[in-house]
Amino acid sequence: MLTKRIYIAGHIGMVGSAIWRHLQARGAENLIGKSSKELDLTDQNEVNSFFESERPDIVINAAAKVGGILANDSFPFEFLMENLLIQNNLINNSLHHDVERFLFLGSSCVYPKNAIQPIKEEYLLTGSLESTNEGYAIAKIAGIKACEAIFKAKNKLFTSVMPSNLYGAFDNFDLNSSHVLPAMIRKFHDSKINGNQPVKLWGTGNPLREFLHVDDLADAVIFLLNNNSRHPIINVGTGSDIEIKNLATLVRSVVGHEGEILWDTNKPDGTHRKVMDISKIKEMGWDPRVSLRQGITQTYKWYLQNINSLKMVDMYI
Repeated sequence: MLTKRIYIAGHIGMVGSAIWRHLQARGAENLIGKSSKELDLTDQNEVNSFFESERPDIVINAAAKVGGILANDSFPFEFLMENLLIQNNLINNSLHHDVERFLFLGSSCVYPKNAIQPIKEEYLLTGSLESTNEGYAIAKIAGIKACEAIFKAKNKLFTSVMPSNLYGAFDNFDLNSSHVLPAMIRKFHDSKINGNQPVKLWGTGNPLREFLHVDDLADAVIFLLNNNSRHPIINVGTGSDIEIKNLATLVRSVVGHEGEILWDTNKPDGTHRKVMDISKIKEMGWDPRVSLRQGITQTYKWYLQNINSLKMVDMYI
């Protein structure tokens, strides 16, 4: 696998850069990456020309427009259409240019809002979605079903990977578009350096969420490339969750904030609980390695080292 031509779409974002680093560390010889300025993944002609010239053997789709509750709820059309364009161009060209392996990075938000816990892959499309990120989820579901159709009807290894909530180096810390964990890190840090002012967080704090460090996801992706899965869709996570109130306490402890936490109960909580059933990938022999405290500590350290150069804007994962 390490001698193959491997194209990582979204290679400068959080997920893509982690996969790139892990592949490099293992000795991958032919990694291919293009920035959005070099290759517009929403442009069908550009993507087709890229595949004709580069001829990748393996494609990892880690490119997507992503954001938290506020961003998804405010721009549902943009999240739906941009993601559809990106993934359709990548999936279609990978099929028609006879790519050997295609890994599609999805999200746990594709599963029904009130899915039985822990969430199995089979629960996809068995209930309604969480309304605040419906546009993004529908786009991802379309990609999953396209890969599943290729996997089953054309007998090609087009596999969809469903990670739980991700965090780590190169995360998005823009408070208008970030996910809950990086938003907490920034809020607690900003409040700490401003005299330990109170930190206001969204919702009640009662929902439970599962968090996966991006290095664990990168490790799982490489594991799946080395081990052909019998499953067209496979969950990747830790298999355990934490109440958002307890997450806030943990992040505050790591950051060293000593002020009060205020909960804005007028803001939405989202789905009450989301924890993944990871029995399929565990049966294949993979397990996560990074504990939540360890991962948050590493992420905060990275944030401090890069705080002056961070662009607090929407980014590709």
